[in-house]
Amino acid sequence: MNDLIALRMIQLLLICGLVGFAIMLLVASKKRNINLFNKFGTGALIGFLTDLGDTLGVGSFATTTALFKVTKLSNDDRLLPGTLNAVHAIPVMCEALLFITAVKIELTTLIPMTLAAALGAFMGPMITRKWNVKFIRLALALALIIAAFIVILKIFLLGQIASAAETTHGLHGLLLPLGLIFNFILGNLMTLGLGNYAPELIFFTLVGVNPSIAFPVMMLDAAMIMTISGVQFVKMGRVNWNGFAGIILGGILGVIVAVTLVKQLPLIVLNVLIILIAISTAISLLRTNYRELKVAE
Repeated sequence: MNDLIALRMIQLLLICGLVGFAIMLLVASKKRNINLFNKFGTGALIGFLTDLGDTLGVGSFATTTALFKVTKLSNDDRLLPGTLNAVHAIPVMCEALLFITAVKIELTTLIPMTLAAALGAFMGPMITRKWNVKFIRLALALALIIAAFIVILKIFLLGQIASAAETTHGLHGLLLPLGLIFNFILGNLMTLGLGNYAPELIFFTLVGVNPSIAFPVMMLDAAMIMTISGVQFVKMGRVNWNGFAGIILGGILGVIVAVTLVKQLPLIVLNVLIILIAISTAISLLRTNYRELKVAE
């Protein structure tokens, strides 16, 4: 009962954040005389597809950027970071709102892991300001590929991942401090523009717990960080408003559809999905490094 009350309180905070963010958008658009419903249909399609994928663990930033290019909804790359954070903040809050009760997870894992990521994101600019982003991308890509193959070995050579994982919904013993350190590092990496979804999914899979508990953790992490950064970007005017309302509303619909899918996924299917997400994320990181190298040349 106490856990349920705590989860409801977290949901209440998320609802307050969602409503507050929506009011902030309405005030900002009215002050700047901006039509949030401009190009609504295009935005709704982009929001549905990208936040559907985001809820399944694929992430939304790369797919949104690609669809912006295809639809010419945004042609100013300087506004991309702000636009991506601001326009996906509300759908991600919806993801967190739905997942913390749709997926069973122990509060002793959810709350500390989320706070560790938030602390990492807060301290990230100070810690990572001298880090080589290209090297970090390369290291993370290689780590994801190695981890994905370990999961493949566990599934196809050593038998399906132990059924005990299906009933393990939290980190215990030394795994909890290990998870806190891991999430603190991920929070740092998020300030460099690196995503947390694939690493979170791989981490929970490798430590032998039900990997579905990664979803509420990573959604709540992202909701906190994107809401804070999204507010700042809107205040600074560093967003593209085309299709804004469409992306948000289409994104919410995509989240609802995806949550239903994740709840029904068997463990073996979820693990295969995690492998695909990890490898595709690694390839994306390597491609980014390659493009930047070609530009530098």
